[in-house]
This record gives sequence, C-alpha cells and structure tokens, in this order.
Amino acid sequence: MDLNELEVLVAVARAKGFSRAAERLGRTQPAVSQAVRRLEEDLGVQLFDRSVKDGTLTEAGRVLYEHAQQMLNLRRDARGALQELADLRRGRVLIAANEYTVMHLLPAVRRYRERHPEIKVEIRRGLASLIPSQLHGRDVELGLTTWKPAQPGLTAVPMARDDLALLVAPGHRLAKREEVGIRELGGEEFLAHNVRSPYRERVVRTFERHRTPLNISVELPSLEAIKRLVEEGLGVALMPRRVAQAEIARGGVVALNVREMRFERVIHLLYRSGASLSHAARAFVACAREGA
Repeated sequence: MDLNELEVLVAVARAKGFSRAAERLGRTQPAVSQAVRRLEEDLGVQLFDRSVKDGTLTEAGRVLYEHAQQMLNLRRDARGALQELADLRRGRVLIAANEYTVMHLLPAVRRYRERHPEIKVEIRRGLASLIPSQLHGRDVELGLTTWKPAQPGLTAVPMARDDLALLVAPGHRLAKREEVGIRELGGEEFLAHNVRSPYRERVVRTFERHRTPLNISVELPSLEAIKRLVEEGLGVALMPRRVAQAEIARGGVVALNVREMRFERVIHLLYRSGASLSHAARAFVACAREGA
C-alpha cells in the first residue's frame, strides 16, 4: 500500500465523491480514480460502492479507512517531530566526559540551556582514553579530552585551557608562597587520583628527571575527596587549577605554581569528522566554539 493512495482514499470518503476529492487534493479526477483502482487491485477488494456516486465505502473500505487515518496521522506526527528536532524544540545531545573535563563543559551547558531549554543534555561519565572509541561506536555524539586523539576520523575543537597547580592547606608551610621549586616537594605527602592518565605520567617523569621523590601517600577515586583532604591538612595535591576554583576563591586551599611544571592543558570537544551531527549536537558545538 502506498501512503499517497491511502491519502486519496481518505479524501474521497471525506469529500463524499471523487470530483470534490480531486479538487481538494489539487489533482484531476482520472488521477484520483486511478489511485483508488490501483489500491483495490493491490488489496483484491472493492473499497467504494460504485452503484452510488457519493463516495460510499464498502465494508472493506471502512476497515481500511480507519487504518489509513491512523497511518496518515502517524506520518503527520513524524513530520512534526522531525521539524521540532530541526527547530531545536525537542531532542537530546549525548556527551562523554570525565570528572575533570566536565568542569570545563559547564559554561557551554549553561549557554546551551539558556538558548535551547527544551533540549536534554545528557553527559555520560567515562575514561578519557575510551572516549574516541565511544565516538566511533556512536555511543555518544560529542566527547571531551585533554589531548588530541591519534585516531583518525575525529575533529577536535579547542574549548578551554587550564594549568597545573599545587594545592596546599592555608596553614601549610608553603601557603604564603606564590611559586615553589620541585626539589622543595621531596618531603611532602601527596594525595593523588587513582586513574592513570598521560598527565599523571608527565608529572611522575618530571619528578624523576629532577631526582626528587614523589611520595604518594593516599590515592583516591574522586577529585572532590582529594580537595577535602587537602583542606584538612592531610597532604598536598597537584591538580588542574580550574577543578579547585571554588575552594581557592573561598580560601579553603591555596594554589601555588611549581616552577618546573608549567603544564598547560587544552580541553578539546571531539566529534566524528564528516559525521551528520544531530541538530542538537551541532548547536552545542556552536556554543562551545563561542566560549573558546
């Protein structure tokens, strides 16, 4: 069955005749009659009572008419739903980020929600090393990393920058300083995130290169927990400055520069190169570019 033929069937039944249906559809009467005839031949039943000319449906015609109305309504609803997606009046955008990179995503989320309040933003937590695979596997449309992936087929949009800071408690012996040398940190007890990353390896290699011990006394799965323990004076931590922005502002922790570790990181928003992004994802990329 062809939807256009079903549309003709419904038009004839509602208009009470082939001529009036042809006028409403903007078609010729022979074209309308031919469409009904094709439908009858396809189904092997007669749909209209030919003994009268008022578009009276047969029993088979009435059954098909009910289903045809439902199918045409579904087509109308589908078109409306697609238009709503195009107009950003419905839909969602799926983004992969980790505990750190999600902090850099928040300004873009704020701008996006102000402009497109009907779009759901779903941010899924994941390991940065797996985000390129998630993108290629179409599990998500967008992803955040602190490095440009080596895998081909991904576009990286720089959207934020951050640097490394040494966090200490306000009462710590170094708290009055703005900058320290790495050799001054050999006796400190460090609190560290237990997720291995290229950034962490870079810190470890820097300590080794300067022949300074890196004493990691506690490893934790949460950046929030690390900041809390630093505030309580249980150790110091090397952490992206942006993550501790609130604690630094209220004086809960003090952020120092380490002379030998001026590590600036660029946070990239990734998506599949050449991919047909959804309207919602395309609009999010635009918001991220503005912030960058």
